Amino acid sequence: MTTVAILVALLLLLVLGVPVAFALAGLGLGLLVLGGFSPLMVPQAFHSVFDNFVLVAVPLFLLMGNILLRAGIGRDLFDAVQAWVGHLPGGLAVATIVSCALFAAISGSSVATAATIGTVAIPEMLRRGYERRYVLGLLAAGGTLGILIPPSIPMIVYGVVTEESIVDLFLAGIVPGIVLAGLFTGFAVLRAALLGGHVPSPRVDLATRLRAGVRALPVLLLATMVVGGIYAGAFTPTEASAVGFAGALLLALAMRRLDWPTLVAAVRDAMATTVTIFLVLAGAKIFAKAITLYRIPQELSEVLIATFDTAGAFLAAVTVVLLVMGCFLEALSMLVLMMPILHPALMPLGIDPIWFGIYFVILVECALITPPVGLNLFVIQAVARTSIREVALGVWPFVLIMLATVLLLFLVPDLALYVPFRLAR
Repeated sequence: MTTVAILVALLLLLVLGVPVAFALAGLGLGLLVLGGFSPLMVPQAFHSVFDNFVLVAVPLFLLMGNILLRAGIGRDLFDAVQAWVGHLPGGLAVATIVSCALFAAISGSSVATAATIGTVAIPEMLRRGYERRYVLGLLAAGGTLGILIPPSIPMIVYGVVTEESIVDLFLAGIVPGIVLAGLFTGFAVLRAALLGGHVPSPRVDLATRLRAGVRALPVLLLATMVVGGIYAGAFTPTEASAVGFAGALLLALAMRRLDWPTLVAAVRDAMATTVTIFLVLAGAKIFAKAITLYRIPQELSEVLIATFDTAGAFLAAVTVVLLVMGCFLEALSMLVLMMPILHPALMPLGIDPIWFGIYFVILVECALITPPVGLNLFVIQAVARTSIREVALGVWPFVLIMLATVLLLFLVPDLALYVPFRLAR
């Protein structure tokens, strides 16, 4: 009964529009007081969140992405890919997906990826005759690759919440990220072959392709250095974020695309997002501490294990719950709300927590592009200056592709586990 009352109270606060961070923190504080526990646990929870070396990676990765976004470096990346594949049937859509995947490996942010590539690709694709809804859906979905292909800010948060290895999570996301990008690309090529309706970009000569490639080479080297350094064990994810930020700053300065107002704007945007993430984490920490003292995660875990006695049944139920929650909550909120409940049930059911992290992130990607609160929908709406409805109508084929990827991941667990536990050992 206590569990139901707490869940109802939390849902009521969210429905009333209370920000997630304050709903979690306020309810957690109330539970501590009602249970006779010391409210001093609240400042201790805040301190434990902010005094976490791993989380330093969050503002640094955000700074890297914002600097590259505001310096217009994403255009060089898109132009280079377009020069090589834009003349093929569906080539401009393929160039958009590949550019999203590459930029995702630099920024770690779905919002930065969608905004950067969308600003360049949407006008060009519309000019070439691609259907408007399809273009908007493609960019919204392509942006979600930013939280699957490492480095990934949600994976960092998942690692902090569950105390799992962030390096293993990054490595586990590589193959599923490539597979998802490949499925997006396959759909784009198939759609172009069946429906047509667009004008391919003109073929350019080899010299033009090479020049475009050279312009994009520095940012590709930066991505390789960040991800490759983590993979090789040269530095930790936090150190990689510092290397990435320094590299992005030097690159933007060397290309003379960064002035003082641009840097200030990038820092301000990164700061606002960082504060939001940290407040949600702090609120979730207080709430998690309170419900743990009430033994709610343990009891719910026991109920889940008793109700769903196989991994397949458990994952099917979790998938349905996350898809429904994704219509009302953004990605980070889903993660911090669900993982304290779900994580204790993983090992008894034989589910690897690293594998589950990738599975969870793909479903969280769906939340980024499902109405009414899908964050990438609002990003693309702002970039294209259109309605949410038009963007939402264009994303459904990509949601189905993501769900197919989840099924594939369930059938072939090594898609996520091979790199961190076999190749990297």
